[in-house]
Amino acid sequence: MARKKPTRRIEPSFDAPRARGGAGGLSVSEADRVVPSRGRKTRKASGSGGRSSKRRRSGRGKRRGFFGLLRKGVYWSFVLGLWAVIVVAGIVAYYGAKMPSATTWTVPDRPPNVRIVSVDGKLLANRGMTGGEAIGLHEMSPYIPQAVIAIEDRRFYSHFGVDPIGLARAMAENIMDGRITQGGSTLTQQLAKNLFLEPDRTIERKVQEVLMALWLEQEHTKDQILEMYLNRVYFGSGAYGVEAASRRYFGKSAREVTLSEAAVLAGLLKAPSRLSPARDPHAAEERAQLVLAAMREQGKITDKEMATAMSVRPIRAPSYWSGSENYVADRIMEQLPELIGEVRADITVETTVDLRLQQVAEKTIRNLIDENGKTLNVSQGALVSMDGTGAIRALVGGYDYAASQFDRASGARRQPGSAFKPFVFLAALEQGRTPQSIRNDAPIKIGKWTPQNYGGKYHGQVTLSEALAGSLNSVAAQLVMEAGPKNVVEVAHRMGIESKLNANASIALGTSEVTPLELTAAYVPLANGGYRPEPHLVRRITSESGKVLYEHEHQGMPRVVNSEIVGMMNAMMSRAIKEGTARKADFGWPAAGKTGTTQDSRDAWFVGYTAKLVTSVWFGNDSGKPTKGITGGGLPAIAWHDFMAAAHEGVPIANLPGNWTPVPQYDIRERRPSEPLVSSAAGGYDNAAGSSQAVPDTPRPRVEVGQTSSIRRPVPPGEVGGATVRRETSILDIILGN
Repeated sequence: MARKKPTRRIEPSFDAPRARGGAGGLSVSEADRVVPSRGRKTRKASGSGGRSSKRRRSGRGKRRGFFGLLRKGVYWSFVLGLWAVIVVAGIVAYYGAKMPSATTWTVPDRPPNVRIVSVDGKLLANRGMTGGEAIGLHEMSPYIPQAVIAIEDRRFYSHFGVDPIGLARAMAENIMDGRITQGGSTLTQQLAKNLFLEPDRTIERKVQEVLMALWLEQEHTKDQILEMYLNRVYFGSGAYGVEAASRRYFGKSAREVTLSEAAVLAGLLKAPSRLSPARDPHAAEERAQLVLAAMREQGKITDKEMATAMSVRPIRAPSYWSGSENYVADRIMEQLPELIGEVRADITVETTVDLRLQQVAEKTIRNLIDENGKTLNVSQGALVSMDGTGAIRALVGGYDYAASQFDRASGARRQPGSAFKPFVFLAALEQGRTPQSIRNDAPIKIGKWTPQNYGGKYHGQVTLSEALAGSLNSVAAQLVMEAGPKNVVEVAHRMGIESKLNANASIALGTSEVTPLELTAAYVPLANGGYRPEPHLVRRITSESGKVLYEHEHQGMPRVVNSEIVGMMNAMMSRAIKEGTARKADFGWPAAGKTGTTQDSRDAWFVGYTAKLVTSVWFGNDSGKPTKGITGGGLPAIAWHDFMAAAHEGVPIANLPGNWTPVPQYDIRERRPSEPLVSSAAGGYDNAAGSSQAVPDTPRPRVEVGQTSSIRRPVPPGEVGGATVRRETSILDIILGN
């Protein structure tokens, strides 16, 4: 075989000139270089063809530059948007993963409301965290949801829980203002925040708010969401929900709210505290006008309706819940745990209070202090009225609940002064004395204590009836030592006094402190024939569905005073109104009572009763400073008269209980100033020193005119501690106090 001729490798040459006839060779000229060689200039094209080519290349470059920038802008915008979506999705996924599973989400129960009503079903107060009951969207004034939607979320019925348009608008407004002035949250988002989340301004909270808003929109209708929102949102001044707010600011139910009032409520949502009518009624009105304008713009109201609503003058709401009925509500809230335990759902508490009488009592106390407060240096008053079954018909704990929520009727212990004397005289009667028994009204000394009559006047020989009607301290001091301080304390506790009492001689003048409520209750047996009731404010408690959770049962009242003794006491105490220290209390009904005034007129009392009602009145100062000469026969008796006259209007007259008849008139020795009674050691007074141990608990042998039993064998408390007596009562009896 012939040997093949070896092939020669041809290397490309970039600089050597092309070989002739070397069409198949490979060569690259300088013109074909991408980058010109250093130090060499390319040859410029000459002639018209070169210039035309240059212009074409220039035009294409300009077009290519504009569209290129546009394409690049679109491209990078898409890239950035995609990354933004990825980042947002990552954040949502991260914070969403930290939340509980959506299958476990439930709308929490609304905080329970306690609705407190009067004996005839009228609202006294709402209590609880919300301060008002929940009402349906169909029940409330239609202006309320319209106003709220107009100013807070105009696309509420069209968005899916989040409003992108509203969010974009809010962002634009904030950018233009240079600060955050607009919020983009929908009503659904706000509800989600109120239901589930803390009010933190964080990305996590905002993400969770959006997720829960979307969930709410899936689980509930728009009307349900709006109803939940309106019943839970904060309207300022401690009011949550439209019912609480409308009663707080306008004194009416949300069912009765007008267009102008609805605009005020809707305007509060932006800044509940700053725009509150209780703080700045003019600011609240300006905001309300913006709400009205928004409602008109959206066609929810007419021009005429807007003009009428805007013409309403702003009114300052009370700075706090006002009205003396709130003293009643506060006391009931204290008692609820004992009656039904923890309140877990809405309830209605039916009370024994008569709202008309409550308002009369409040007006009476307030008017007398307004008229006499500065001249007599008195700033506070209290009133308690109770019927014969122990049902409290009115309770006023002070001059103004808005200024002070302390309940002086049930929480303040004060010296009752001579208003305590009936228990001293009752103890004496139970030991055998009668209203016709005679004592010497003269200066007396018991140990180092020398009680004196008011004004320093003494009347010599007087009956016990005259002594009680004239509130003679000398005779009361004698009786407490005869009956025994311990026995007096026992009688007072048996009648209904619950406070601790000091068994000493000065108890005759009411030096141990009691509350107006318990002093009123202790007078009730004298008004109902000798039976001690259980004082109460609550008749019945029911759930929202009507289930009875508690009902006060009249299980009978124990007899604590003999009926004959009741007759004696009523015969004596009625004289205090007819001819004694309480003549200003007389209003034409058979009534009895006792005045009380403490040292330096610090406390002034009158406690009186008819066969229908027992009412106590107190005037004084929280600080204990003396008044300018107020006595129980002054302001307290006047207040009692005004209240009782209104309470008994239209009620048939009834006599006081008791069957005691005095013996025929007898001669009493001529009254003349007597010499100071300073007893010898044998009498026991000098050595008593105010101690019950130094004086026998039984009276000294003495002939008593009209005594009902042997002078040497005191009369025991008849029927005390015996069988209880059940009193059948109807609703009419409860209302009238029968």
